[in-house]
Amino acid sequence: MSLMIGKNAVVSINYTLTNDAGEVMDTSEGREPLTYLHGANNLIPGLEKEMEGKTSGQSFKVTIPPAEAYGESNPELIQTLSKDMFKGVDKVEPGMGFTAQGPQGEQHIVVTAVDGDQVTIDANHPMAGKTLHFAVEIVSVRDASAEEVEHGHVHDGSENH
Repeated sequence: MSLMIGKNAVVSINYTLTNDAGEVMDTSEGREPLTYLHGANNLIPGLEKEMEGKTSGQSFKVTIPPAEAYGESNPELIQTLSKDMFKGVDKVEPGMGFTAQGPQGEQHIVVTAVDGDQVTIDANHPMAGKTLHFAVEIVSVRDASAEEVEHGHVHDGSENH
């Protein structure tokens, strides 16, 4: 009997993530499968919920709304700053990413617009506000070791951190 995916299962999946337009945003194709510890918040909630109870060898497609993925885009995380804030950067351009120290620790920001000396940044997750479409193939399912459960992640060398 195949092991069903549940809390403390170590699961390996091949996946392709597309947006509403069908563009591939992320995929495991050409790489090792993604291996994660189920029930330890290592996947977005909507995908983890879909994985529950499935077994190795199963494939499925699922559409996950922003609320069960990376959340809605938060307008408070979009700010306009003076170009002076970007000391040491020769040319600030839209699409550039930076890591900034914020109140919650490190956060990734992306420049979305530059208008003269004004730079608009967005600290939302790049996938915030997006509906995500996953095609998933479950490669393997096994029980986690006590150490993996304690640490909240997989220890077999194929971690994707």
